[in-house]
Amino acid sequence: MRTFVYTSHPSRVVFGSGTVGRLREEVERLGRSRVLLLSSPPLAEASARVREVLGDAVVAEFDGAAMHTPVEVTERALAVLREASADCLVAVGGGSTTGLSKALALRTDLPQVILPTTYAGSEVTPVLGETRDGRKITQSLPAVLPETVVYDVDFTLSLPLAMSVTSGVNALAHAVEALYSADANPVTDRQALDAVSAIAGALPRLAADPADPDARADLLYAAWLAGTCLATVGMGLHHKLCHTLGGSFDLPHAETHTVVLPYAMAYNAPAVPDVMRRIAEALGVPDAPAGVHDLVASLGGPTSLRDLGMPEDGLARAAGLAASTPYPNPREVTAEGIATLLSDAWHGRRPTSGPPSADPKLTRLTEQVVASFENAPNPRVGDLLTGLVRSLHSFVIANDVTDSEWQYAIDFLTRTGQICSPTRQEFVLLSDTLGVSSVVDLLTNSRTPGTTPSAVLGPFYVEGPPEIAHGGDISGGLPGMPLWVDVQITDTAGEPVKDAVVDVWQSNEDGFYDVQLPDLDGPVLRARLRTDAEGRITFWSILPSEYPIPGDGPVGQMLDAVGRHPYRAPHLHFMIDAPGHRRLVTQLFVAGGAYLDSDTVFGVKDELIVDFAPQTGPAPDGHRGDGEWRRLDHTFRIAPLAD
Repeated sequence: MRTFVYTSHPSRVVFGSGTVGRLREEVERLGRSRVLLLSSPPLAEASARVREVLGDAVVAEFDGAAMHTPVEVTERALAVLREASADCLVAVGGGSTTGLSKALALRTDLPQVILPTTYAGSEVTPVLGETRDGRKITQSLPAVLPETVVYDVDFTLSLPLAMSVTSGVNALAHAVEALYSADANPVTDRQALDAVSAIAGALPRLAADPADPDARADLLYAAWLAGTCLATVGMGLHHKLCHTLGGSFDLPHAETHTVVLPYAMAYNAPAVPDVMRRIAEALGVPDAPAGVHDLVASLGGPTSLRDLGMPEDGLARAAGLAASTPYPNPREVTAEGIATLLSDAWHGRRPTSGPPSADPKLTRLTEQVVASFENAPNPRVGDLLTGLVRSLHSFVIANDVTDSEWQYAIDFLTRTGQICSPTRQEFVLLSDTLGVSSVVDLLTNSRTPGTTPSAVLGPFYVEGPPEIAHGGDISGGLPGMPLWVDVQITDTAGEPVKDAVVDVWQSNEDGFYDVQLPDLDGPVLRARLRTDAEGRITFWSILPSEYPIPGDGPVGQMLDAVGRHPYRAPHLHFMIDAPGHRRLVTQLFVAGGAYLDSDTVFGVKDELIVDFAPQTGPAPDGHRGDGEWRRLDHTFRIAPLAD
């Protein structure tokens, strides 16, 4: 049984797009009317928008917020506040502006409304770090916790990619350290893992398109979760090191967090292997410290203290400062251990959570292979191969793979390729049963919110199915429960999409596709239709059945070896192509069908489980059948290419 203490720090949070428009309302909600607006020079445009919303409630401004919250800056802002008789603080910006607001609140007990423009997370924490005489002192006080935080995704759209990366990794550090905090509890664990997963997913999308509002929203949401973790539990070695380096050597805050995090994780890994395993799973990598380092490197972020201007001769002093006072940390903090950590971070050596005695020859070999991709003409190809090699090498090392085991793996892949044919795609089947196809599908679908969820293509699609007219029958006379299908294709605004090409295919009553039945004369249970002016298609078919994927090849042998069943839940495939729109590949699953909760290719999504409703009597096209038949009505939403 797990024993824990959970303390909640309530703050009012307003999250969305355009929420800056509610700032004055939030100030008035606190019963205040005289605002001191805090910002910094780079935030002139954001400040102007805030000033416009607050109007005459702004009685004074201070735009001198500085990194690490120097007390002399706070004193200057305090003089402005008192002269204007301000009764409320509104801060727009990142950690520096938030820190200044907290420092003023500590001295005046005035309420705060924070509008973050980065992913710092400090806006939801009771933590204040101030620098005096070159030394940063951090304290946790409920009095500095802001009363209201207004998250407006629009205010993060202009944040440069480099700053977005370091700010996002700063948030990641909050979540990581919360997981091995002495105060960890089930609530913050869940929040922290959700934050880790969201940050790892959002940052690469942001690198691909820095103006992607959904990626920005996901990252801002994750920063809120991570900051909430920081507010609830204590932090450890990572934050102690970053405060020491920032306050004593004037290193940039977010960049320092970005460099130090994977090394602090590697230092603590031997003491918390289960935490590192969960972080690695949330990141989708085999090794957590190396995964964070590789993520930063792939995004062009800083990976060494040397690049931040840290003097090498200052490492010993920094190690001494960090180890000079006791603080909670899962692994004992020693000056010698921290010196080694900082040396690795200064040089930018790739960290891992493996044992310190791991053969350095293996590390050198991996780095040699990775270096061979540096001049790839297509940077994306180089990045993909780099990640693949690192993951493969880590897997082989972590599992101590033998020569005979690796030879078996090569033989398995060889046999998988040899069994492939125009009607048998064993490699697709392998990708499907390992869940890789569904992972790629989920990533792809996340880029087009508001559309019908996509699903895996599967191994039985055949190019160029026969075209049929509306109301035609694709069953080819095969036995089964008659099914009338009436679907409409619309765009995300609900407008019908005409002239869309819709390919459909499915299994027969016994669970076989036509390509698996050599006695059939020509294709059946597959066809191509085109939508009319209302975006509709109609056709007859038979109710799809659950079926086993082919078990006579390497993939079937793999499933047998691990005791997994081979069955897919009953479904009907759709591929929708329309000019000016993104292609949608999806499936509709029969509500109440077998294996919905254990589909062997992990392809079922709740939104795709629909009613194939039982019917009797005349069909919509006037057809009079005997007995029961089924009806499928559905609307697919596809995304314009502009989305």
